[in-house]
Amino acid sequence: MARAMWRGAVQFGLVTIPVKLYLATESRGGLSFNMLHKTCLNRIQMKTHCPEHGEISRSDTVRGFEWSKGQYVVLEEGDLESVPLKTVRAIEIELFVDAARESHGVNFVKQAYYLEPEPVGRKAFYLLKSVLAEEGLQAICKIVLKDREALASLNPYSKTMMLSTLYWPDEVRAIDELDLPQDQFEFKPAERAMAEQLVATMKGEFDADDYRDDYRQALLEVIERKVDGRPAEKPEPIAATSKLTDLMAVLEASVAAARASKDGAASGADRPAGKAAVARKPATRSRAAAAAPEELATARSSRARTSSSSSSASSKAGKRPAAAEPTAVARKAAASGERKRKTA
Repeated sequence: MARAMWRGAVQFGLVTIPVKLYLATESRGGLSFNMLHKTCLNRIQMKTHCPEHGEISRSDTVRGFEWSKGQYVVLEEGDLESVPLKTVRAIEIELFVDAARESHGVNFVKQAYYLEPEPVGRKAFYLLKSVLAEEGLQAICKIVLKDREALASLNPYSKTMMLSTLYWPDEVRAIDELDLPQDQFEFKPAERAMAEQLVATMKGEFDADDYRDDYRQALLEVIERKVDGRPAEKPEPIAATSKLTDLMAVLEASVAAARASKDGAASGADRPAGKAAVARKPATRSRAAAAAPEELATARSSRARTSSSSSSASSKAGKRPAAAEPTAVARKAAASGERKRKTA
């Protein structure tokens, strides 16, 4: 069950809406690598070291701020709770703006959170959500999270509202030092028309379920091959980068390729269900953290059954060969993903 990581209230005007805050995203159980000693391949240990007492436990550490050279003041949880700011326990709405981020430069999102209203504040919560949705607005607010105040935006999302923490203006780097000669180029009408045609050909509806982390699965396969002692597959050669000497020719070729790809996808959708399923791009599973390990474990199990088919042919009729156990790599990756989900 999801655990609230912050409790407080949304405040605007004299309205106070008690809410809970939940992380809207979680880190996928990705492949984690350990640091090893190159000579003996033993795992390196990261220890907490005190210059005076040597190795100590993490439980013996406290949070300190260096107010002068070598002079620290210790801050405890009670000190952090006593900060005289409303935003310690409140999402303080400053103003409402047009939801189109380009209109006010809110472009850099740090982290997203779901809001859950307490029972006493549900009516006011959903009233605010409906007004923002109907008016095409979002709220700009401030909140204290993890010992620091954050700028944030509040937007309607599905059956709730989403709080997105933003970077402060002085955290966003300027682009002045980049070489960006935008004003030096003029486009021929034919070039612009062809570019617009290419964009129109590639236009479609975004569905995140149509995408998956192919690199993670490919990397798992490389690891499996090393564990099995099998040679690595050679990657496909990378196509040479176009020099764009003739922009119109490149655009025309791109339009033709995009049309062919779209026509191929459309014809695949017209096939019988069995064939269409092969043509479609595989969807991401809701628990992507465990998808690749399960698939690799299944693949290895299938290879094991295939390799043992000759010996099983002479076994008793009706007796099926036992499926191979999931590989150590698959179990390790799945366990890592499960640990990350539990600690999120």
